[in-house]
Amino acid sequence: MAPRDSSVGSGVGLLPRSEATGMSKTARLSVVTVAWQTGPHLLESVAAILDAPGVDEFVLVNHGNPPELISALRTMAANTDKFVLIETGANLGFAKGCNIGARRTNGDYVLFLNPDAVLAPGVASRLKASAAKLEDEPIWAIGARITNADGTEQRGGRRGELTPMSALSTFFALDRFLPGMRNLHYETQPLSDEMIPMPVVSGAALMMRRTDFLAIGGFDERYFLHVEDIDLCRNIRQRGGSVWFEPRASIKHYGGTSQTSPLFVESHKGLGFVKYFWKYYPGPLQRLMTMALIGPIFAALWGRAAYLRLRGMLRGIRRRRAVARRLRRLKAHRASRG
Repeated sequence: MAPRDSSVGSGVGLLPRSEATGMSKTARLSVVTVAWQTGPHLLESVAAILDAPGVDEFVLVNHGNPPELISALRTMAANTDKFVLIETGANLGFAKGCNIGARRTNGDYVLFLNPDAVLAPGVASRLKASAAKLEDEPIWAIGARITNADGTEQRGGRRGELTPMSALSTFFALDRFLPGMRNLHYETQPLSDEMIPMPVVSGAALMMRRTDFLAIGGFDERYFLHVEDIDLCRNIRQRGGSVWFEPRASIKHYGGTSQTSPLFVESHKGLGFVKYFWKYYPGPLQRLMTMALIGPIFAALWGRAAYLRLRGMLRGIRRRRAVARRLRRLKAHRASRG
């Protein structure tokens, strides 16, 4: 049975400014990661978090992984005081997993970090320093710059407001052909030298005050996978808070390492978009537009799932061929020496 706790959304108040002032100098940072069939980079991610200066606590919510990986995680948790391992016994979704993890933390700040993201030395301290500039803000979230393994900026780390029109423009690249249409993603825009306001940042690396996160109800658990971060950012802004993008805090995110089917992932992303539009655009005409978008949204996302599946198969074939070539060369080398 999944762990239960009644603290999320149960009257925890926003942190008074008097208490927030000066907190960042001595603030404790808790990192929360939710893992489900993550793949080979999970242990690298965990090791980087445990070694990172500025991290005081690490809570890993394990929804399910291979037995040998779970065994390794249990050993690491048993030998590390600041490592808390929570095993839910089922895939409860990313949003619910984050909420479970946040309730178990004891830090002043909570940083949500994807299980295939690597926290480089200095990033946690950078985020704490950036939080010091927001002491007068009633509620805030800071998102890190998300990069690929080669250092290039990954899509999703900084985004505009999600609307039916921005979704349509993004899915079908309408902004390339129609003046006035805006793409949802901002990663091609010039990079600032300092932290700047941003409508939406990525839940792959997002930090808040723990009390604030709990007070606003955490992530909306109606989102199983994807879109919950967009919803959270909108929730914060609607409450008079602010969302910030910190380009000086770079997080390497491998992405696509999960052993879950791309069709499963993209389908839940599509459902997330529909739930979001239904929640924030409740007017009769807006609901009609949402229903009209269901077909195009899923067509675009399922097309992406097919592409990702094909790309994965081709990469697998290339890897197997490369291994076969290395084995043949090794065999030939041994034969020449024998």
